[in-house]
Amino acid sequence: MLNKFVVALICLMAVFAFGGCIKKSGAARADETASPVEGVEKVKPAPGTGNVQGKILYNGAPVENIEVKLCETFSQFLSGCGGKIYTAKTDKDGDYVITNVPPKEYEGLTVKVFDTDSYVFATTGIAGIASAKYNVEADKTLFVAPTSIFKSDLKVLNPKAGSTVSGQDLELKWEPYPDAAYYKLTLYPDDHQITPPYVKYRVEAATFKVNKTLEKGTYRYQVEAYNSSDKKLSETPDDIRFTIN
Repeated sequence: MLNKFVVALICLMAVFAFGGCIKKSGAARADETASPVEGVEKVKPAPGTGNVQGKILYNGAPVENIEVKLCETFSQFLSGCGGKIYTAKTDKDGDYVITNVPPKEYEGLTVKVFDTDSYVFATTGIAGIASAKYNVEADKTLFVAPTSIFKSDLKVLNPKAGSTVSGQDLELKWEPYPDAAYYKLTLYPDDHQITPPYVKYRVEAATFKVNKTLEKGTYRYQVEAYNSSDKKLSETPDDIRFTIN
C-alpha cells in the first residue's frame, strides 16, 4: 500500500465533501463526493481571476493550518496533483481561500491530513471513480462544501501484526477511539480466490468475534472509527496482516 496508489476506493458519502484519501507516500483511496455550494466571500479575487474557498473539519470542529491544493491536473491512481498548483492553509476557523486563480477548469482539490503524507480529494460519478473538477470563473469565488478529514492512529490489540492464530473463536480487538459511536471492519484474505468475509462491516464495540469460518492462510484487516454524525474519525494506519493456521 505504501509508495504507490491504492486502487481500491473507500467511499464516505457526504452532501459535498471530499472523496479521496491519499495514504502515506502518495497512496490513494476515495472517501467523499463534491459539488458547488453557497457561501460568504472572505476575500475578493483580483480582477480577471477567481478564488476557491472552503472549510476543513475534524469531528465536526474546524482545523487550523491544514494545507489545501488546487490542481491543474490530477490523477488519483498515478501522479496525483500536477500542472500548475495553487496552495492555501486553513485559519483558526478552519477556513481557507485559494486566491487569484486563473479562470479555467481544474482537475482536483486536495486537503492534507494533519502532518502526515496523506491527503483527501473529492470524487464524483458512480462509486466516486472520477475525481471532481472545479470550474473557476473570473471575478467570482467558487465555494467548496466543508471537508471532513480523519486520522490514522487507531491501534489494534488482537491479533497482532505478523502473528499466527487459530481461526476458532477468533476475536478481533482494537483500542476504543475517543468519540467513536461505531466502527467499520474489513477482513480479507491474500488469496483473491477467497471471498472476503467482512467488508465495511459495522461493529458497535471495540471488539468483534468472528462468526464465519476462515480458511487457512494470510489475512489482512482494517478498522475505521466513526462518530455519531457518520464522519470518519480514524482508521488503522496500515492493514494488519496475520495468519490463520
